[in-house]
Amino acid sequence: MKDLPPQKRKALVQCLLVWYDKSRRRLPWRPLPGQSVDPYRVWLSEIMLQQTTVAAVGPYFQSFVKRWPTMNALAAAPVDEIMSAWSGLGYYSRARNLHACAKRVAAEYGGSLPNDEAELKSLPGIGSYTAAAIAAIAFGKQAAPVDGNIERVLARLFAVREKLPAAKPLLKNLAEALAPQARSGDFAQAMMDLGATICTPKSPTCESCPWIRSCAARKSGLERALPARSTKKKRPLRRGTAFVVISGGSEILLRRRPPKGLLGGMHETPMSAWEANFPSDPLCLAPTKSKYRMIEGLVHHTFTHFDLELQVFVSNVNSRQRGSIEGEWAPINDLAHFALPSVMRKIIEHALNPAKA
Repeated sequence: MKDLPPQKRKALVQCLLVWYDKSRRRLPWRPLPGQSVDPYRVWLSEIMLQQTTVAAVGPYFQSFVKRWPTMNALAAAPVDEIMSAWSGLGYYSRARNLHACAKRVAAEYGGSLPNDEAELKSLPGIGSYTAAAIAAIAFGKQAAPVDGNIERVLARLFAVREKLPAAKPLLKNLAEALAPQARSGDFAQAMMDLGATICTPKSPTCESCPWIRSCAARKSGLERALPARSTKKKRPLRRGTAFVVISGGSEILLRRRPPKGLLGGMHETPMSAWEANFPSDPLCLAPTKSKYRMIEGLVHHTFTHFDLELQVFVSNVNSRQRGSIEGEWAPINDLAHFALPSVMRKIIEHALNPAKA
């Protein structure tokens, strides 16, 4: 749909930019009008925002830029520190790719991101959407990032009835047809803001929308029905057993997960594999032969492609026993400095404070 009439395109762009200049969100990574854009902050925010909400990202972003204010500073940091600082934000492959990307940009580009969309896509952790977003927002390139908010806005604006995800190529085509040469970054962010604040998934406030007169879905009474989506498959349920081994009442046994795969390189409590059923004899998998007690209740966690239930066993060991146990002893009062994903923090909380879990 590259044949969008020039006058219609111009009118839509101008209308949305006028609205954006009055209604833009204040976000920690977004410079105020008149301030220059820092590509490092754009990149960092876009990586953090992948599959994560603005509200969740804000504190992490501010912490990262305070601790590592430049690409070169981030590249020089040990990966364990990056993983620890990322802990709780989820999707931990993003943190590993963040560090890998920073090291490559520092080594090959002198610490400054390239401004070419194709070059950006060649960097670790940067896909089509993120490359387009950085190109448009950080460098003013005529690029068309399409995230979930923008998909929804465009599906309604043009009354695209084809179901997602099959409709993605058409919506990308529409985004490219609309993307202006001037203020491309503002236009992309304006569509993101429109989707986040007005053209919301379930209850769009159409009366406040700058595109209300142009919205084909609104005219057809389909604004709440679009975008249409194919039925999602039910997530499978996996189960496992976690072991919380405590030494002297003050330290917990941790191990490192394999560098690749889910939660790769992160710390974990010792545990079984995650399978369809709980282990038939879980204590044979325990990291030590000491006495264990099972904590009442289960730890529940949701990943992108499956749900997880974990039973938790706790053991207290003495100094003689701990010497023969493989792993790393982490002070309970200092767990914030370890790269523990949120599911592992849930396990430890469940073991230490079962009444609150």
